[in-house]
Amino acid sequence: MTVNPGRRKFLWDTAALAGVVLAPGITLYELAQGRAPEVPAQAAVRWGLLVDMNRCASDCNACVSACDRENGLSGGKAVTDSQWIRKIELRDVRGLVRSLPMMCQHCAEPPCVDVCPTGASFKRADGIVLVDRHTCIGCRYCVMACPYGARSFVHEPVANQKPEVPRGKGCVESCTLCVHRIDRDRIPACVEACAAEGHKALLFGDLNDPKSEIAQRIAAVAATQVRADLKLDTAVRYQGL
Repeated sequence: MTVNPGRRKFLWDTAALAGVVLAPGITLYELAQGRAPEVPAQAAVRWGLLVDMNRCASDCNACVSACDRENGLSGGKAVTDSQWIRKIELRDVRGLVRSLPMMCQHCAEPPCVDVCPTGASFKRADGIVLVDRHTCIGCRYCVMACPYGARSFVHEPVANQKPEVPRGKGCVESCTLCVHRIDRDRIPACVEACAAEGHKALLFGDLNDPKSEIAQRIAAVAATQVRADLKLDTAVRYQGL
């Protein structure tokens, strides 16, 4: 059988694209942005956050504001707009108030991924849980499945989008751990902003590296996972909870 040059080129291009899709560490998120990450996701790494509630000031919203700026969110100006990180106040039996930043917990066993009918909710090799807006159909099953209330639905058209953070009406979204920054070997915007305020309540790093600062701190302070009883193995841990 002979294959004409045009068809041969089509088959070659299709095979090449399949190779890109299947290459280790490359995910739909990078393809949706039309680029490959500078630091490909590796299964040996698991990115996470340690939140020191003893350092988190209840009157400080630097992390929330930084997240809004970085990802093109309205900062609550629109009632139906997304909020990827929010502050929750907890009061114990003694009346002591603690401030808890809540965002996507980037579970090792994410229920949002389990219930997604299209595969739009997915987990990268390095543990970051994301949503591919190109395959999200807006069913919001993941919103209902998330026990942390961490996912938002985009009700209105999105203006002034950030090039690195694709968003769209009719899609679900949540904290990405600033994956576009991580792929360029930078820390999440919330962590950077918290440090700039002098609180240093947020620590980012590789949970799988026993020599990393976050892994050593977690081992030393016996950090807590929110709703650990669900056995989701969250990548966000809390000190002083």
